[in-house]
Order: sequence, then structure tokens, then C-alpha cells
Amino acid sequence: MRQSLRLGSGGALLINSAASPPSEQGPASLLSLELLQRSDMHGRVKVKSTAQQEEEKRKEREKKLKVYLTVRDAIFKKRGDGELDDEALQLTQQLLSSNPDFATLWNYRREILLHLETVKEEEETQKLYEAELLFIESCLKINPKSYGSWHHRGWVSSRLPRPDWTRELSLCDRCLSLDDRNFHCWDYRRLVVKASGVPVDQELQFTDRLIGSNFSNYSSWHYRSTLLPLLHPESGSEPASPCRKHTNTHTSPTASPQTHSHRVCEEQLLKEYELVQNAFFTDPNDQSAWFYYRWLLGRAEREELISCVYASREGERVAVAFSKPVNALAEGLMLVLDGQQQQVEWRSAHPRFRHSPVWLCELPPGSISDINNEHNLTVHWTEKHTHRDCALYTGRLESWCRDSATDQELFRSELSVEKTSVLQSELQSCTQLLELEPQNKWCVLTIILLMRALDPLGHEKETLAHFQTLKEVDPMRSSYYGDLCSKFMIENTILKMEYAEVRVFSLSDKNLSTLCHLDQLLLVTHINLSSNQLVMLPPQFSMLHCLEVLEADDNAVENLEGLYHLPKLEEVSLKNNQISKLSDLEPLASCPKLTRLDIRGNPVTKTANIQAELTQLLPSVTDLLL
Repeated sequence: MRQSLRLGSGGALLINSAASPPSEQGPASLLSLELLQRSDMHGRVKVKSTAQQEEEKRKEREKKLKVYLTVRDAIFKKRGDGELDDEALQLTQQLLSSNPDFATLWNYRREILLHLETVKEEEETQKLYEAELLFIESCLKINPKSYGSWHHRGWVSSRLPRPDWTRELSLCDRCLSLDDRNFHCWDYRRLVVKASGVPVDQELQFTDRLIGSNFSNYSSWHYRSTLLPLLHPESGSEPASPCRKHTNTHTSPTASPQTHSHRVCEEQLLKEYELVQNAFFTDPNDQSAWFYYRWLLGRAEREELISCVYASREGERVAVAFSKPVNALAEGLMLVLDGQQQQVEWRSAHPRFRHSPVWLCELPPGSISDINNEHNLTVHWTEKHTHRDCALYTGRLESWCRDSATDQELFRSELSVEKTSVLQSELQSCTQLLELEPQNKWCVLTIILLMRALDPLGHEKETLAHFQTLKEVDPMRSSYYGDLCSKFMIENTILKMEYAEVRVFSLSDKNLSTLCHLDQLLLVTHINLSSNQLVMLPPQFSMLHCLEVLEADDNAVENLEGLYHLPKLEEVSLKNNQISKLSDLEPLASCPKLTRLDIRGNPVTKTANIQAELTQLLPSVTDLLL
């Protein structure tokens, strides 16, 4: 019988029977027969169930995995046997084509290529590496952010006898046109630029193009920040000199920043302000331009120096404060007393700190204890080739020599010290934008920073109001804004304290959530932190080596780790906090002069035999309030 298929009404498959040998059935007939077999009684094609599909997919995955593992094992065997041949290249290529993030295989390929270099002529090596670049390009099409592929491409480019850097730059351009935030490609571009000597101004024009097409290109803004100080450095002699003509246009934009100024000349800064303002006026909610703007305003770096030397006859102690945390044990710190170098052991204020802005030592007994003698101390920081002197006069129990926070412009280091007129102009621009976008958090935060650069004390009231606005428009970051506001309040209080020339630090009822700049309070004798939101006295608190009285009532303090080895601390008031265990009070045992302790309103006071336990823990305390 011959069977033929035809479509009936409604598209149903109909069968005509006639004698026909199988050999005469053509492909079309066989296909029709297959369709018939897959159809139900109504002529509709059967649809496989989900379970059937999943099972087929599972079998297909197992089949592929079996092949993958077989090839992988073969590669590992060849590598173990030390075989560095073309077959190994083909096998690794087979796996990397489907999984370019197999780092071991890239390592093996480099071993093979290094071996083949030794047995091939230069022209053959050139062709070998050019083929490798093509293969890597195919891997990047599979995963444009493959760590292994980009690293291997950089290695291959460095091995090429005649590298084509123009082609590599073109590849970077293509990749960045697809994803302008591909940091792997940005890293590779910097490598290519450095190796090929692309002029800095050409790269700056490249960032112009990318930023012009997309203001939200954070990577381009960042790259621009590395190029500007090279192309338009500020003169070292004058804070705001005109831009110098760049005589070497082939300076690498990736040169070490230590060899260049970190600041940009004022003429170029004004152009950058205009560029970035165009960006955030176009899209005020895009953070990329705001971050770049903040960089423009704040590139000043604090100079590394000894900011304070303090000497006390009591205990014959010396404390040294630095502008940045340092490791004095490794920095070559030397103490000279009356012209004689002293053998002393330096230690940080707290055992947890290997790097600290404050370091302490004790002089040999009898060195400065006699109040009738005058002494001159000099601390040398040999690694930085700097020193600071301190004179301890007759009749004085203590002495110090320091730079004030005002002298150091300590609290303006986040923003540069441009001319007031420039910063004032920027503040006016941001204020205009805020009128158009009153809920824009980036604009509000930038206004706060500008106000602090111009006059932190004069703008204090406005700053607090802006922080309240930030918490309302961005409640998810309310804690961050609270900590930042606490930081600024502490800075303002330090400035006020220095202007008044007192050693009393009072910040009660200021909603403080954190403590900072404690190294600036080395000379403070009385501190009041009551009625805030503090939950701990951090280890940095141990830098307050002149502290005599501490008030921290009505907080949520539950950790006293910072009250460690404070040699002059006599009175501590911690009423209405959250100290719950006797062990929380153990740091106080290291304070030898402590005589008064008030812990009323703390959970720990409900502990059985608390008075007896505290008497044993703190034998020097004679006035204990529970």
C-alpha cells in the first residue's frame, strides 16, 4: 500500500493508501509520516509535557558535562606530564570558548606560549600571538567582563614582537561603546595607553566624547580626574597660579601620582566647574557628576607632620600626635632630651592600634621630674625628615607645643582652599539648583560641604537645617547623615574651644551618634557628652591622656573600651546608660587616679553584690554612686 498525506479542511492531515515500496518514499513523505506520528486523533501536533522537556534538557546537560569533564581531565593530564604542544592549545581553546573564566587554563596557555616562543622564529611568534588575540576577542564576546580574558590579553600584548596598539585602542572603544562601565576594559585601556604613549590631551578628549554622550558615565569622570592633574597641574609655588603650558604632550596619564601635583590649576578648574554643572543641571539625580564635583572641590591632602608634643613631669610621660595615623615602631621616631637621645619604648594609646595618630612613651626615672629644672625635648620623625621641639619650663608640671586645628586647616581638608569668591560662586549655583530641585539629596549635601569650606561656624545653623532635610528626603541613609552631622558638630566645637583657649570640651544634647577627631582632644581635661545617642566610648578615646573629668550621662553607652590607661582620669559619670555587665566596667581598672564613679540608672546596678564586686574591681574609687 502507498500512503500519501494531504491537508483536509481545517488543516487536518488525511491519509491516502496506495501500494508503494519504502524505497520510493522521499524525504517529504517521511517528514509527513513523522508529523502524523506526532499528531493526535484530531490532527494537531503533540506538545511535549514540561517534564519531558526538562528530562531532555537534563540529558543534554549531562552529555555536555561528560564531554567537558573528559576534555578537562585530558588537559590536566597533559599539564601534569609537562606537555606543552599545539594539541594542548586546542584542548584549552575548546573549553575556554565555552567558559572563559577558567583561570587555570589561561595559566596553562601562557606556559605553552612561552615554550613555543623558544622554538619558533619571530615571525611565527608574531602570528601565534595575533591568533591568540583573535581567540581572546571571541571569548570576550561570550563574557565581556571576564577577568581571565582581559588579564590574558594584557599579557599577550606585552609579549607581541610588534604590538598593534591602535587596534587595541579600537577594541577598547568598541567594548566601552557597548558598556561604558566595564572596568576590566578601562583597566586594559590604561595599560594600552601607558605602553603606547598616547598623549594625555588625547585621552582627555576621549573622556569628553564619552561624557558628552552620557553624563552618567562614572568611569569617564573618574578617568578624567586622573588626567587633569597631569595635563593642568597647579604650580607648586603659588596656590592659584595660571595653567602652565604643557610642554611634554606625551606624558603618560598613568604616571605615578607622587611625581605630580594632585591639584589642578584654577583656570582649568573653572572650566571643569562649568562642565560638571551642565551635567547635574541636566540630570540632578545622577550621582556620577556629583561625585566628580566633590573631587574638584576637595583634593587637598594633609601634610604628614608632627602636630603636637606633650610632656608631663607626673609619670615623666611624653605624648606625640601626628597629622595622620602612623606606626611609630616602623617610622623611625626618636626622642632627644636636652641634647641627649633617649632610649624609650613607644606604644600606641590602645593595644588594638598598630597605626595611631597618638603615640606615648615614659622617660627614664628622674629625667624631668624635678620641677626646678628646665628641659628641652625634640621629637624627630626621621622617615619624613621633620621634627618638633617642646620646652618644659621651671615651675611647670606640663608643657606642649602644637598646631591648632585652625592652623592646620584640619577640617577643610575635604574641600580645597580655593579662593573664597570661587567657592561662593559654586555655592550660589547649587543654591539655585536647590530652588528648582528642593528634594535633591546630592545638591543638599554639596551645599553643606561648600558651607563648611567657606565658614563652618558661620553656616552652622543652616548646616543643621540641611541635615534635617537630608534625613527627610533620604531616610534610608538617615544614620549616615546623623554620623556626618556628629562629625561636623565635633569639628565646630573643637574650633570654638581653640578660639576660647580652654581645655574644656562640651557637646551635651547635640544628638551625637558617633565620636571622631579624638586625637585633637589630647590636651582636654574636662569633657561633657551627656544627653546624646552614643552607644560606646571607642578605643580612640584612650588618646585623651590629659582627661580628668568625664560626663556621659543619658546616652545608650554599653561599651567603655576607650577608657583605657587614662593616667589623670579622676571622675566618671555614666548615669542612665546601658551598662549591663560588671565586665563592661573592667577598662576603668586601668585608670589609676579614678576616685568617683556614678553609674546610677544602668542595668548593671541590679546585679547581686554589685557594690562589693566593684570595690574589689576598682579599689581606688572612694565615691561610688549606684
